[in-house]
Amino acid sequence: MVVRESRQDEVDRLFQALADATRRDIVARVLVAEYSVSGLAEQYDMSFAAVQKHVAVLERASLVSKEKRGREQIVRGEVDGVQKARRLLDDYERIWRQRVDRITDLLGEDAGDDD
Repeated sequence: MVVRESRQDEVDRLFQALADATRRDIVARVLVAEYSVSGLAEQYDMSFAAVQKHVAVLERASLVSKEKRGREQIVRGEVDGVQKARRLLDDYERIWRQRVDRITDLLGEDAGDDD
């Protein structure tokens, strides 16, 4: 499986977003329940602005979405974004398993040559 050039930026944004522990934790939290950005900021030992930046990275990667409710920005998890990551990792695992199967077949053929 080769990721098409047109999707490469999307894949890069997705895995760069998931590369940070705080962002992974935010995703886990908002998949369970909606949070306001200020409510998220209360969960971390960092500034409100830093949490806003993390949420923006996650939003660009389609892992969360924001909705304005009154004066608050409500963040919710986007299951489709998480499923994209899972599907891509499943594809990589399939490639790896095919390679292992080929190696096993080759080793089996070599063992049969000794007879």
